[in-house]
Order: sequence, then C-alpha cells, then structure tokens
Amino acid sequence: MNFLETMIEKAKRDKKTIVLPESYEIRVLKAASMILEKELANVILVGDEKKIKEVAGDLELSKAKIINPETYKGFEAFADAFYEMRKKKGMTPEKARETMKDQLYFGVMLVKMNEADGMVAGSVNSTANTLRPALQILRTAPGTKLVSSFFVMDVPNCEYGIDGTFIFSDCGLVENPDADQLSEIAISSSKTFRQLMDADPVVAMLSYSTYGSAKSELTEKVIEATKLTKQKAPDLMVDGELQGDAALIPSVGESKAPGSKVAGKANVLIFPNIDAGNICYKLVQRLAKADAYGPVTQGIARPVNDLSRGCTAEDIVGVVAITCVQAQSK
Repeated sequence: MNFLETMIEKAKRDKKTIVLPESYEIRVLKAASMILEKELANVILVGDEKKIKEVAGDLELSKAKIINPETYKGFEAFADAFYEMRKKKGMTPEKARETMKDQLYFGVMLVKMNEADGMVAGSVNSTANTLRPALQILRTAPGTKLVSSFFVMDVPNCEYGIDGTFIFSDCGLVENPDADQLSEIAISSSKTFRQLMDADPVVAMLSYSTYGSAKSELTEKVIEATKLTKQKAPDLMVDGELQGDAALIPSVGESKAPGSKVAGKANVLIFPNIDAGNICYKLVQRLAKADAYGPVTQGIARPVNDLSRGCTAEDIVGVVAITCVQAQSK
C-alpha cells in the first residue's frame, strides 16, 4: 500500500467533513464525486446549486451538501463573527457581510464554526488568496508561532526514510526563514510526520556543510536553528548541520557525523530556505520518479490546504485525504 492509499484508508476510519469552495471548477466536482464514491469524507460545496449542477453535468454529487452563502441561514452570524474578529483591523459590519459572500472566506468560516473539519482550495486561486482567510479566521494552532508547508515525498524502490517516504519542509511557503523560524518549521514537520506516518520522526537540519566542514553565515543559521529546536523540543531526534548524503546514507553519516543519532537515518528533511527545498523536491520528483504530495500547510489551527492550479482531480482527492488525517488529530 503506497502513501496515498494509506491516507485514504486512514481517512475512512474516522470520516471528516471537508469544504471544497471552488465549486464551479469541473476538476473540483470530479474530485468531489470520487471522494463521495470512495466514502473517504463528507463534502460541502460552496455556491449556487443550479450553477454547480450545470458544471457537474452527469457527475454523481447527490451526497454532497451544497451551501449558498447568500441564502444560508447562518450567514448573518458568520458575518457578525468575522466583524468581531477583524474590527480592530478596520473591519466594518458592511464589509464583513460582503467578505462572507466570498466562497473562500465563507468556506473557512464553516470550519471555524464547526460545520466542517477542514478546507481544500487553490485549483483556481493563488496560494495567497487561499491562505489569507485561514490566517485571518483560524489563525495559528496553539503553541505554534509560524504557518509553514511540507511535501510528502514517496520515492519508489528507496531504502531510506520510511520505506522511501519522507517529509520535505519548507518547500513552498516560508521563503528565507531565520534560525528561530527554521526551528519552528522543524518542530511542526516532526509533528506532521508522526501524525501522517504513525512513526517517530528523525529530523535532519540540512546545509551544504556537516558538523563544521564549512563555516559561513548560511551554516551558522542552521547550527543555531538546530540548537533552538533541541531547546524547544528536547525529546525530538534532531541534528544538524548535515549535508544531504550524511542525513540519509548510514555509511556517509557515520563518516561525516560520528556519534549522531540522526545521520544516516533521517526521514524529515528541513531545508535552509525555499530555494533549496523547492529545487530539491522537484528534482527528486522528476529524477527518482517520486510522488510529491503538497505543498500541504502545517501550523494553522484547523487544516486548510492549498492546491496547485495545475492539479488534477486525483491530486485533489489526495490532498483531501491528507486533510482528513490532519483533522483527525485536532
């Protein structure tokens, strides 16, 4: 069973309700039909029912719940709640009502008000537009200072990681984290790994240097981030700075970082910046023919996840399954 199949099976064990607000997009409706057929989640579509059904055509969506913000009985309560959240930022009651007509904002409010467990969007919206409502309404999870993202990399015929499965972070959201932010990304990613994989995270703080083989401002950031991570999460198995080969390959790890409990055993790879992370995940995806699931967000109080605008219906199903598993731990 591959990673995606595992996520689907886990999602089915404790079915959650996921909002798909981009309900006038055929890929989203195809995904909704597949999700309902697989019985991996309950689905809420946001929008006008007649228009949704026109786009859907012959797709089977009878089990989906369709909510039109403008006719929803709780609309005024949603608008009032949003106004109270944002009035210190200049929000007015009139602007709050107008904002709640936006499918993304309304979808997040469904999650906030416990009408749903999570939301997936981004097939026709930018990352900024998708995540802005989540950050304004849901905010960060307790004990978390930073929202970041990760990819699950499922590498075929690979002896490293957990049967070739890794978490790479951050490859899609935080561009150039400082040492403290990098430590927060490492801690969030370790929690994500345990949540999704049901296994202990082994976290490598990556650099172009191992244990002082080079010295620069870049390596010092990773060294400081490693120190901060150990202070914040003393029980976490984490080490750095480590080069990629030292993190993954036991013989290289033993040679370059003798005595390290992480070197040669890493399954969570923390990149020093988004350049390194994004380049690496794409190379692994293409050269190793790996499946790359993400970017998935971590650190938001309730799960809201962003899709690539080039996603397929199958990709959406995968992200919904991951979102369900994230929601199960909330």
